[in-house]
Amino acid sequence: MKRLDTSVAGFSEDFATLLAARGSDERSVAEPVRVILADVRSRGDEALCDYTARFDRLSLPAEKLRISAEEIASEAARVPADLMDALRTAARRIETFHAAQMPRDLDFTDEDGIRLGMRWTPLDAVGLYVPGGKAAYPSSVLMNALPARVAGVKRLAMCVPSPGGVLNPLVLAAAQLCGVEEIYRIGGAQAVGAMAFGTDLITPVDRIVGPGNAFVAEAKRQVFGHVGIDSIAGPSEVVVVADGQNDPRLVALDLLAQAEHDEQAQAILITTDAAFADRAAEAVRKELETLPRTAIASKSWDDHGAIIVVRSLEEASEIVNALAPEHLEVMLDAPREFSDMIRHAGAIFMGRYCPEAVGDYVGGPNHVLPTSRTARFASGLSVFDFIKRTTTIEADEAGLRRIGPAGVALANAEGLDAHALSLSVRLEN
Repeated sequence: MKRLDTSVAGFSEDFATLLAARGSDERSVAEPVRVILADVRSRGDEALCDYTARFDRLSLPAEKLRISAEEIASEAARVPADLMDALRTAARRIETFHAAQMPRDLDFTDEDGIRLGMRWTPLDAVGLYVPGGKAAYPSSVLMNALPARVAGVKRLAMCVPSPGGVLNPLVLAAAQLCGVEEIYRIGGAQAVGAMAFGTDLITPVDRIVGPGNAFVAEAKRQVFGHVGIDSIAGPSEVVVVADGQNDPRLVALDLLAQAEHDEQAQAILITTDAAFADRAAEAVRKELETLPRTAIASKSWDDHGAIIVVRSLEEASEIVNALAPEHLEVMLDAPREFSDMIRHAGAIFMGRYCPEAVGDYVGGPNHVLPTSRTARFASGLSVFDFIKRTTTIEADEAGLRRIGPAGVALANAEGLDAHALSLSVRLEN
């Protein structure tokens, strides 16, 4: 864990090193992913079967790669009632928040008599990638499928690996709750390729969303342009801004809630209280002694964790904006005041009783958020990822006479004669 202090000489250099470290991973899976995608595009279902046997230890004919409705229902029925109630609570809150995002169409006539409009239409088909096996996240199913449903997407196709043939009941129950019926036991880059390019078994989709490992992320990067994607997700991250009035154990747990994701995750505490920084660091050490995922969390904290002591909250806000974190917790007496100074963050959690974990499951806003400082220019998943805008222009003769001459002048200036004539001939007639 790195300890930085804005009052100490050399802070700027140390902070710059901290920022640069997030983009310094030289490992690349670009070439093997390129090979897999090309193979799926060429051999289709045959390649899917080969990769599923190789990576998931599951040998099946192509027609068995789709999980039947009976299997979905059977697995979902195994979920305990209390967990189903929790899923329903989360689904209700997520659906309500995303429904409130839906935009209105525009339709008006301007001062020149030209009728202008903009209408929103849903995508036809979306592919959902969901991690499988031990890394099973039903919350990701809800967060990716429900905004698409709210947006009006008619077809949702889901790919989830099932290593050794093991299906996760909670994941399938979440899919069933969202009305997802088209589910394939396929994972990795090959699943992304199948959804992007299509095979005999899987009809291609228009956008692919959902988390995955480095191979999945790279596959999404490579198919982008042929289809849309949500984002290229990096390791999870949280910044906690906390004063000395907090319980250091709660702050420690919030930091470790991110660190336990994986060894590359990053958790940073920013505080104006140096003594509290010491107490929080000690609390992290104690929690790591008993945390079940201590090996993962310890490496994350040791390699990427940081505590930054600042002289003021204004200074803290400048550091947060530079970090542009995926998650920001504001554990202060006036959290909204501080959040008003923040320009770059994927999601903000305000108050001492609003840990980031609330947003992972039951808050309502989406937990698919920009990582690796991309919050400087990107936003979290929303209904806007599943709808698109179409503008309309309607002009009559009188309207064209008002605005057409300006169009002719500009077309001539650009040397586009047919453009100019398509306007001027109408004006002459």
